Amino acid sequence: MPREFHAEIIEQEGVVFRSEVLSARLPGYDGLFGVMAYHAPMIAQLSVGEVTLHTPGDERLYFAVGGGVCQVGDNQLILLVRSAEASTDIEIERAQSAADRARERLARSAHERTIDVHRAQLALTRALNRLKVARYAQT
Repeated sequence: MPREFHAEIIEQEGVVFRSEVLSARLPGYDGLFGVMAYHAPMIAQLSVGEVTLHTPGDERLYFAVGGGVCQVGDNQLILLVRSAEASTDIEIERAQSAADRARERLARSAHERTIDVHRAQLALTRALNRLKVARYAQT
């Protein structure tokens, strides 16, 4: 029985990743979970976090995702996400600037009622996640 399964990461702009993999680690809404070949069918909500894919070539690929859903079935994994960026494509300076801007908005929220605190917190979470995933490309 093959150890691989088909995996796809799809965002609004199109397919970010499409290939066979040995395993996947995903940021579920209630915590991390793994998927391997012949996993039971399921649909799960994904949170902002890191997706790790282990390829048949014994390579680990890392993606920063901005939440979404995944579907597992028929020996395939489909991720439909708000955003996805491979660790090798993340611009660290841009992600750091986004984190700094979000922190500034949160600091101002104590004094200004016009700041959407939830939106600023989500922006900070996404930026910090991108910075974390980008570090995999540097090692």
